[in-house]
Amino acid sequence: MSKAGGYADHAFVADLYNQFPPYRDRADIQFFVGAAKESGGPVLELGCGTGRVLIPTARAGVEVVGLDLSHHMLHVCRARLGDEPENVQSRVQIVEADMRRFELGRAFRLATTPFRPFQHLTTVEDQMSCLTCIHRHLMDDGRLILDIFDPSLEHLVADNVGQEVEAGPEFATPDGRRVVRRSRTVRRDRLNQINHVELIYTVTHPDGREERLVHAFPMRYLFPFEAEHLLARCGFEGEHLYGDFDKSPRRAEYPRELIFVARKAVLA
Repeated sequence: MSKAGGYADHAFVADLYNQFPPYRDRADIQFFVGAAKESGGPVLELGCGTGRVLIPTARAGVEVVGLDLSHHMLHVCRARLGDEPENVQSRVQIVEADMRRFELGRAFRLATTPFRPFQHLTTVEDQMSCLTCIHRHLMDDGRLILDIFDPSLEHLVADNVGQEVEAGPEFATPDGRRVVRRSRTVRRDRLNQINHVELIYTVTHPDGREERLVHAFPMRYLFPFEAEHLLARCGFEGEHLYGDFDKSPRRAEYPRELIFVARKAVLA
């Protein structure tokens, strides 16, 4: 993994992130806030980004530590948090750190990875390093929620490398910019289960000037049994596997999620 899959490098990604409708309206917030409340806190959120899930968690009365490697994303998160009441701000700690190796000096009842930051870890060594760090930071009764996507075999073999496709509706920013986002798979590394992806933003400014911004990053996909074995190797026992944020089971139709709820086990 190089700098959080590229999120650490691009200020424009953090600037536009919360305004992109599929992110802004993503249906996972209620799920993660509910899990945080059920745990009683404190919660460790890895890949907290701009605070999309972190801030609603704090609003719900739960103490939460948000960890991310991207200075730009955390800058937006801090600005958004600054608009919250003091009692919400007091429940949040933000840490700029690498999810593969961190030491916070405290333990948590719940660790979460909303919206797939784990898939920016492109090697088994990185994945296990991250999970081992999480395990070390959980209380004895602590749990991890691992959020990844369920790979579509049809998509993985499709002959569409290099083709740009729509990746959400056009949206407008408060300062009057109009933004269209498209995506393309630049290369498929099937041997290592990595797709090299570009998200392409076409930004039209109020004065008519047009700008093209490209966010390139690798994304590693994991199959269900592979993820289960990773969790077991790093000291976790699976409790639930959901196919969506309504806690429904996996289904045959795509798109679908892989949402693992795993309990910390005692390492031998």
